[in-house]
Amino acid sequence: MRRRDMFQAVLAGAGTLLGLRAVQAATTEPVRLKVAYHLSDLDKVNFVLGNIKNHYEGTSGNVEIALVVHGPALAAFKSKGISAAISGRFTGLVQQGLDPHACGNTMHGMDITLADLLDGFRAADKGGVVKLAELQSQGYVYLRP
Repeated sequence: MRRRDMFQAVLAGAGTLLGLRAVQAATTEPVRLKVAYHLSDLDKVNFVLGNIKNHYEGTSGNVEIALVVHGPALAAFKSKGISAAISGRFTGLVQQGLDPHACGNTMHGMDITLADLLDGFRAADKGGVVKLAELQSQGYVYLRP
């Protein structure tokens, strides 16, 4: 093959590749993030709920967020005696798509049922730390504020 023919073939291939990349860039949607928040400290409940709110706002809702609660923090989500601020924030986040999980081991140890918790919680029957590991294996980024 002559140099000129080889050069033209390379340019044609590069043009096709660049054209494909331009089409891909124009049609590619932003990646939907998947994040798992880990909450066990009672004194961090408001802080974590604020982080989650900021996460939804910062991504324009283009995020899947799971919240896994275990240990002392779970008591903050009991529907009886809960502060209106926590209840309102939590309910608003669930409406935005938050997927909250309560550690089954903590529920058993604290004698709490799903009926005792705010609406939206699901039981992590194998435990909170097991649920976190499962979420990470599904591509969720782990955050522990």
